[in-house]
Amino acid sequence: MANVPADLKYTKSHEWVRVDGNLATIGITDHAQSELGDIVFVDLPAVGAEISQGNSFGTVESVKTAADVYAPISGKVVAANAGLGSASELMNSDPYGDGYMVTIEMSDASQLDGLLDAAAYSALL
Repeated sequence: MANVPADLKYTKSHEWVRVDGNLATIGITDHAQSELGDIVFVDLPAVGAEISQGNSFGTVESVKTAADVYAPISGKVVAANAGLGSASELMNSDPYGDGYMVTIEMSDASQLDGLLDAAAYSALL
């Protein structure tokens, strides 16, 4: 059974969002990392890059496959998790903490309304 924290928002494509004011931290869910297997490489956007809701902003490669990661909301990247460069396995061991991917400054917070809450995401699984 996947870990689905109640304080986050989710997408049907298995990304999560943690909101703090106008900032949103984004990563992949526990379910996603479990399905991917051991993650060996992560491609992240540069700080300052604009990401758009629904568009790919990065790639996660595992021993099994490579998968695009899609932006749950639009905004400007203010931090990319540089720690994943040397420790991509953090996405497996701590997907909602040290395994986050990026933090963005949201350009349209109303986009959050279209995301799933924990109950709806759990039902999807």
